[in-house]
Amino acid sequence: MNNSFSKFAMWAIVALVLFTVFKQYDGPARTNDGVSYSQFMADSKQGKISSVEIQGDTLYVTPSGGRPYTLTSPGDLWMVGDLVRDGVKVTAKPPEQPSFLLSAIISWFPMLLLIGVWFFFMRQMQGGGKGGAFSFGKSRARMLDESTNPITFADVAGCDEAKEDVKELVDFLRDPSRFQRLGGRIPRGVLMVGPPGTGKTLLAKAIAGEAKVPFFTISGSDFVEMFVGVGASRVRDMFENAKKHAPCIIFIDEIDAVGRQRGAGVGGGNDEREQTLNQMLVEMDGFESGQSVIVIAATNRPDVLDPALLRPGRFDRQVVVNLPDVRGREQILNVHMRKVPLAPNVVASVLARGTPGFSGADLANLVNEAALFAARRNGRTVDMIDFEKAKDKIIMGAERRSIVMPEEERKNTAYHEAGHAIVASMLPKTDPVHKVTIIPRGRALGVTMQLPEGDRYSMDRERLLNTIAVLFGGRIAEEVFMNQMTTGASNDFERATAIARDMVTRYGMTDSLGPMVYAENENEVFLGRSVTKTTHMSEATMQKVDTEIRLIIDEQYAIARKIIEENSDKMHAMAKALLEWETIDADQIEDIMKGRDPRPPKEPDAPHDSAGMPPPTGTAPKGKDSDSPATAV
Repeated sequence: MNNSFSKFAMWAIVALVLFTVFKQYDGPARTNDGVSYSQFMADSKQGKISSVEIQGDTLYVTPSGGRPYTLTSPGDLWMVGDLVRDGVKVTAKPPEQPSFLLSAIISWFPMLLLIGVWFFFMRQMQGGGKGGAFSFGKSRARMLDESTNPITFADVAGCDEAKEDVKELVDFLRDPSRFQRLGGRIPRGVLMVGPPGTGKTLLAKAIAGEAKVPFFTISGSDFVEMFVGVGASRVRDMFENAKKHAPCIIFIDEIDAVGRQRGAGVGGGNDEREQTLNQMLVEMDGFESGQSVIVIAATNRPDVLDPALLRPGRFDRQVVVNLPDVRGREQILNVHMRKVPLAPNVVASVLARGTPGFSGADLANLVNEAALFAARRNGRTVDMIDFEKAKDKIIMGAERRSIVMPEEERKNTAYHEAGHAIVASMLPKTDPVHKVTIIPRGRALGVTMQLPEGDRYSMDRERLLNTIAVLFGGRIAEEVFMNQMTTGASNDFERATAIARDMVTRYGMTDSLGPMVYAENENEVFLGRSVTKTTHMSEATMQKVDTEIRLIIDEQYAIARKIIEENSDKMHAMAKALLEWETIDADQIEDIMKGRDPRPPKEPDAPHDSAGMPPPTGTAPKGKDSDSPATAV
């Protein structure tokens, strides 16, 4: 209240001073009651003017009969002589001079105003965030209490191990004495690590919801501003507010925005981000043992955090929130499916097997997209076909039926995708082919979608080699059946070369070079694909590495070509089915591989239960070349 009043009073004073200055420049009010200077001189000749007082360029006229009025002199040099000749009493006064104080204010006011505003801003920014200039130094953390945070552990699924790790935080916030009487100390900071969308923020809210304590949430980027010292001020203000509401939880999302390792920024230790991090380290050390304030942070880049932030006494516990397994995905789907009306044929376990690699956010998006598909067909419930369409859209991209493709290019795309599917169906350690389409989706002109039979956490040598062979199937089919080479295989070659290079330089899967690493991670991205660079090695060793990579690629290329040439009848049958129906599923692919005529496709608008399909449990890569029939294999 006092802060608001002081701000209002300051701006009121500034406005009053400005008004006074402008009024001074306006000059005194002058009225002539509608009498012109010509009329005034005519009245003087007629004897109607009694006296005139001259002060500067202002004439104070007193008529013989009537009300006095004021005129502005036009600078008539003979006016006084004419008035005296007409018998008018003329008096004169020196012009009014403004006071010295007013003259000084008018002269120095702009400079004083600038100095005052600068002093006010600097003082407020250094005042610890208490109502700083435009609240620059005030914490932007939003507080959620018991009434505004209804999230509990019942709303969090798919991360049972992570929930077990944080349950004791709830017990501590509810009854700190239970731990303190035994000499135990709850972790002051908990760092949640995991890929994007796995539910780190949701889990932190659930901790506060279960404990029924205030929950302060802020993003790491909200601390950093253009002015040095603002971020540190916001950190101080946030921790002061948290101590007033203890027991409570402070949640900092994307802490890597402010917690990166020090010494790497421009300006050494004096730049804004490093000062903010230093203040955060000090505040986390400043907790007293009796204060029940727990700091929870989330990031998917723990490798870039400053070591001082992760030492015991600060973020001394790390909780890994991984991508959910098949059971976790089923639990997450059941949570999100409560919000939509489901048809009887929707089976969460089937959808869970068909979505490996999906995070909690991806599964929520899947349910939402399925509901949108159901709304487009004016359905009253969300059917299994809606979930299948939503899954295809998320994995392969949206259909682009508006593209008019030349028949030759369409045929080339059909053989390209058939090549991937035939090689994948014939090799032992490859994921089952779930669907093949030549309908342009996303950036690809065609997609071969493989879904693994279960969650996989590592890859053996044979599976990697078979994957390379499948990637070459598209180009080989173009060469054998279309007698041409297109740009459609560019993405396939890139991925195949990357796999072969990793086998040689990182995985030690060659006999000649042995179990030794010849590459290292450069700017490693945690939980994502990393970029590798070659370590310092001799030219002879580099030639051996290139020879081994070439050997792997040539061998798998020959294997894929042999499979395609020996199964030319199946290639023609599959390409014909693709040209006729544009999309074929696992059942039709099975018919073709067994030498039977493929069964006709299901009615696209008829709801069906896909429980009889091969367990779809994988995803296809999404990065495709827009000008080529890329494959998702």
